[in-house]
Amino acid sequence: MKRDITQLFIEWKNRKNRKPLLIRGARQVGKTYAVEDFARQYYANYVKVNLEEKPGLKRLFVNMDPKLITEELSVVYNTDISPGQTLLFIDEIQVSPEALLSLRYFFEQMPELHVIAAGSLLDHTLNEMETPMPVGRVEFCHMHPMSFMEFLQALGEDKLIDYIERYSFDKGIGQAIHEKALNLLRYYLFIGGMPEAISNYIEYQKLNEIERIQSTILTSFQYDFAKYGSRSQQQHLMNAMKYVGQHPCSRIKYVKIDPDSRAATVKEALHKLVLSRIIHRVRHSSSPGVPLSKHSRDDIFKALFLDIGLSNSLNHIQLTDPTKILTINEGSMAEQFAGQELLTLQAPYSDPDLYYWTRLEKSADAEVDFLLQHNNTIYPVEVKAGKMGKLKSLHVYLFEKKLATAIRLNTDLPSLGNFSVKVRSGNQEGEIQYKLLSLPLYLISQIPRLLDSVQQDAG
Repeated sequence: MKRDITQLFIEWKNRKNRKPLLIRGARQVGKTYAVEDFARQYYANYVKVNLEEKPGLKRLFVNMDPKLITEELSVVYNTDISPGQTLLFIDEIQVSPEALLSLRYFFEQMPELHVIAAGSLLDHTLNEMETPMPVGRVEFCHMHPMSFMEFLQALGEDKLIDYIERYSFDKGIGQAIHEKALNLLRYYLFIGGMPEAISNYIEYQKLNEIERIQSTILTSFQYDFAKYGSRSQQQHLMNAMKYVGQHPCSRIKYVKIDPDSRAATVKEALHKLVLSRIIHRVRHSSSPGVPLSKHSRDDIFKALFLDIGLSNSLNHIQLTDPTKILTINEGSMAEQFAGQELLTLQAPYSDPDLYYWTRLEKSADAEVDFLLQHNNTIYPVEVKAGKMGKLKSLHVYLFEKKLATAIRLNTDLPSLGNFSVKVRSGNQEGEIQYKLLSLPLYLISQIPRLLDSVQQDAG
């Protein structure tokens, strides 16, 4: 299955000033497969060193001498390691701080050798290392579960992909194509983006097998918890993971996750899940302009789960027929999907972040699901599970921040319109004129391109 991150790998390979590349991402999002597939296509040979499967090899990195390391690895794997011809892939590198630090010396002493490293719990090790990673000696990139467009590509839906990528507001989408895209989207909402689940579905077309795989993946996360401390601490991690998975995109209140534990304990459990990339913080921002991070609040956030398929598994939603099933979680499912897709819009070499807005005053109920920063402009994004839905919070946000363009994501056909509405916010009231991009959820990947076209037409 082709992954979008392969393009980043190709660009990295072709750069003269490349540095060792360190891939960050949750367990089982496809890091190893993506690197191996890339290596087979673009290198004469490659050497994979899995430090979790062969812990004895950690000794090779203690001296941190790249020449000695590659000489010994060449003998161990009975193959040549030739700069420019070989890709050296160090998998599960998080189990060896020495191996992480040795990447600096690969850059300084053997820059012509192509080195990629990855680790499922990498952020924990980076966070705990006494000697920090040398700035400027290593490149980072981030991997997520497979996006909806990657899912379509795995299914062989090349014509639909091409149609989506060429869509423009003046062209429109035919009803038959719209229904097909929605149907495939519903399957993705329940299968999710974990590569093993998608691969199994493509091969066997059995939804009950997907449930088994999702359950196995969640169990593997629990086994990782054993590395984080006592049984009590592991239970806190389980409680936090289950809560976020069952209530994706809900504002976090520690007492709701575990009413019998101290807030500091629950906070620490959530922090470890963030480091494991199992959950992602969607932080509140009241910023009137870019950057959104300038007026964000780390203590006020919603939590996005790693994958919508795994979220449904934690909710015990059976995958009998995704095209017909209705659940009480439809709204949060749509928001979870939108959050996953919005994360993939960000450059893989940057640490991804998401923001939302809510009125913090007591008894205030205005909330905008996501805030998107594109070309130094902020766009509020409202997500609806169906075709209809009020946009009161969106209007309040546009009024307060003096913005003129908004995005609505739902299941209706796309449209672009200009609107004028009266708004009341606290003691203030007025009228706003704004442009609304209304897009079906399956077009999220095209938001940057469509925003550019709208801005170009306006300019």
